[in-house]
Amino acid sequence: MRTNIILRLLLVGFFLYIAWPMIPQSTSSLEFLFWGCWLLFAFVFIGANLATLLKMSRPPIMEQEGINKKKLRSH
Repeated sequence: MRTNIILRLLLVGFFLYIAWPMIPQSTSSLEFLFWGCWLLFAFVFIGANLATLLKMSRPPIMEQEGINKKKLRSH
């Protein structure tokens, strides 16, 4: 589970690295709106994954089922 979260964070970091040079080149208000929404989505995505990584929130349902199965096997 941790590796998936870390891979997601690395992927969004890579996307930010690729997109960052293009942001200052935007000229119209529609482009500014697009980049603003894109950056907002990226930071929400980073925050949600960090919260899951730091166990501030519960993992998604599909991942919880895997955790429950592991607990049942170990008993």
